[in-house]
Amino acid sequence: MTIAANRERTGLSRRSFMKWSGVAGGSAALVATAAHLGMPGTSAQADSDGITDADKTVWSACTVNCGSRCPLRLQVKDGTVVRVLPDNTGTDELGSQQVRACVRGRSQRHRIYNPDRLKKPMKRKPGTKRGDEQWEEISWEQALNEIADKMKDIKENYGNEAFYIQYGTGVLGSTMACSWPPDTTAFAKLLNCYGGYLDHYSDYSTAPITQAYPYHYGSWVNGNSFDDAKNSKLQVMFGNNPLETRMSGGGQLFVTQDTKKNHGVKTIVIDPRYSETAALLADEWVGLRPGTDAALIAGMIHTMISEDLQDQDFLDTYVVGFDEDALPEGARENSSYRSYLEGKGADGIEKTPAWASEITGVPAERIRQLAREIAAAKPCSITQGWGPQRHANGENNARAIFMLAAVTGNVGIPGGGTGAREGAQALPLSKPFYNVPNPSNKIISVFGWLDAIEYGDQLDTFNGGVCEKVAPGVRSNKVPVDDNGNATNISLDVPLKGIFQYGSNSLVNQTGDNNRSVEILQDETKAELIVTCDIQYTVSARYSDYVLPGTSTAEESDIHPGENAGPMAYGIVSQAAIDPLYECRTIFDICTELADRLGVKEEFTGGKTREEWLEETINVAREADAELPTYEEWKEMGIFRKNQGPAVALADFREDPEANPLPTPSGKIEIYSDRLAAMSEKWEFGVFRPELPGDKLTALPEFVETWEGALEARENDKYPLQVIGHHYKARTHSSYGNVDWLKEAHTQSAWINPIDAAARGIENDDEVFVYNDRGTVRLPAKVTERIVPGTMSIPQGAWFDPKGASDVKPPSEANQDKPVDVAGSVNTLTSLHPSPLAKGNAVHTTLANVVKA
Repeated sequence: MTIAANRERTGLSRRSFMKWSGVAGGSAALVATAAHLGMPGTSAQADSDGITDADKTVWSACTVNCGSRCPLRLQVKDGTVVRVLPDNTGTDELGSQQVRACVRGRSQRHRIYNPDRLKKPMKRKPGTKRGDEQWEEISWEQALNEIADKMKDIKENYGNEAFYIQYGTGVLGSTMACSWPPDTTAFAKLLNCYGGYLDHYSDYSTAPITQAYPYHYGSWVNGNSFDDAKNSKLQVMFGNNPLETRMSGGGQLFVTQDTKKNHGVKTIVIDPRYSETAALLADEWVGLRPGTDAALIAGMIHTMISEDLQDQDFLDTYVVGFDEDALPEGARENSSYRSYLEGKGADGIEKTPAWASEITGVPAERIRQLAREIAAAKPCSITQGWGPQRHANGENNARAIFMLAAVTGNVGIPGGGTGAREGAQALPLSKPFYNVPNPSNKIISVFGWLDAIEYGDQLDTFNGGVCEKVAPGVRSNKVPVDDNGNATNISLDVPLKGIFQYGSNSLVNQTGDNNRSVEILQDETKAELIVTCDIQYTVSARYSDYVLPGTSTAEESDIHPGENAGPMAYGIVSQAAIDPLYECRTIFDICTELADRLGVKEEFTGGKTREEWLEETINVAREADAELPTYEEWKEMGIFRKNQGPAVALADFREDPEANPLPTPSGKIEIYSDRLAAMSEKWEFGVFRPELPGDKLTALPEFVETWEGALEARENDKYPLQVIGHHYKARTHSSYGNVDWLKEAHTQSAWINPIDAAARGIENDDEVFVYNDRGTVRLPAKVTERIVPGTMSIPQGAWFDPKGASDVKPPSEANQDKPVDVAGSVNTLTSLHPSPLAKGNAVHTTLANVVKA
């Protein structure tokens, strides 16, 4: 069955869908009036209690991975959700604020009743390739029997290490329907009961920064919460864009705007793109070339030490490696960060503002001004989003921003911060259902799963990012080496053979190099079983063997821990508003049936129903916080909130570093890491793909020139433009990527600076090809000064739609054998080459060119 046939099966044309929705006109107008922020406005539609003749109004939630969790009130008429209403509880005061959903959550009906909605289990037709989209509709009985039989076959032939749960965060904000981390998913508990699976560390959003933390702070550390910026004299945000990435009352949009409105803290945004946050929150925007944050910071700190502006007392007390006399024993002479700045290090280059300007594109005098302003602001809030670390030198970018907070003495104090992404308060909601540990002790990088399919037992610590977990069921927080840089891993014995994904579009579309990913997945001598469970016929579903129709949040009850509401901790308990549509089933029920066929049903369910596990979740939380409501009380109120005040990270360390040491070898902040120094001498690169510039580890957070980075772009005549991808209001990653309202309100386009556009004869709204050797995308151009020259930005998450040469002729001779992606998925252009330390997602390091179509 083709995708067109799949759409036809829903029986919904656009006209009939809009008629069924009933209130499309009013809500569409709401989207248009609020498009500038992604927030519902104060129109009658937003403030009303909806239709008066609804049969019931039920608390539900939007659970995608934006960082927020927003309550929705679903109005039901004749068994159909007819209206989506926002939270009508709480106040307009920070700490008890309403958690109003953004345009994505308010378009929930367009996910529930989407033409792409999966209806019945499907099996890829024998003799066709993954991606050919030839399907047979089959019964649940046949689907589960065949999947279970294949699982038994894989276990017998390869063992449990051949099973893998693919990364995906489409239902991250749920408890019983959670899609990540893998050890809190139903597939994980099923496989744990069946003998285990190959785990992964980190995530696509944060792999480089996650693995940078242990070598600087010892473990993951948040920044201060954004509401704490009321105590700041200055707020500096590196690639941090909460007004787009964390919208709604449950995200940071309200927190940052409220703090700005009431306290007026000056804000500087440093970003290659003039984001919504730069436009609507910041007082100043500093545009720099992508991936050059560490160079900018080096130039700033050079100014600070030249003018004696650094907080030397803080550095002497809390920090290792900034000065020569603060290096760990055994470190080489002139290996401190000060020596690196002064040109006494191995490269012999003084890191002056002029040097930094050549790399970053920021004028040298502006770098000096920034340095003086940041150093003089006492205190200064310094945060980073997760764009700077999603580069080939991402670990060093992240560490450099951490370091700036230390050099200016802002760690552990109100109004300051750690240089990490902002923190927030949270309720003690754990997930007791996932109480069976993974018997397997092996774990790979989240970005290394395709390598594990291709290379299997060739992977190890030094070339592939495989490691041994601390203990069964305990997830690793760092790359697996001891303090001398020696491997502590157990290498893989077999390649991946069975892949399961739930609420995930990361087989293809959200990984990197879409065309190469497809090529690997279509080779059936490698992965032998790919099972996808979702509510939509996603891009990744196309490349599966079995597609199982899951239930939407509207069709199941669940618990949704809130995040990123500043001082306000909160949680949502949702209830099923409607019966499951078509033949859709919950992931709990699907895995229970599989567990029965695999002989582990009792262990999987723990003798409890799904509803009983939800109640147990609240009971366990109430043991930690008796102020929490009971499950029945929480179901009635929908959302519970609690003002816990600002979060100040590492306050105990700042107060008494001897009594509260960090989990680093020194107990202090480590600007110089002797572990990284040892690892840099032992790690191998280029085992599976050519070694490239940037494939190196450094003991200091140095600027590292990389493959396809800012410096190469200046010398590359074929592909001279850096390409990054930004998060977009129309989608959360790829979730909501097929919703008609959002696609109409927020057009997918390639952002290009007028200088670069004029040189190529491109005008605003022209159709263009953006291309490199990995692929080609076709989409409209957005010609704007909101992106720095030499750089393009394509909103990430658009659904890959490849067309052959007979449909669209690619502009590059190198791509004649590759289809053109007419949807504009940025990962058609990006690479599978990982970052050096984390072996993580480095897709913001991409070069391409653009021509008028």
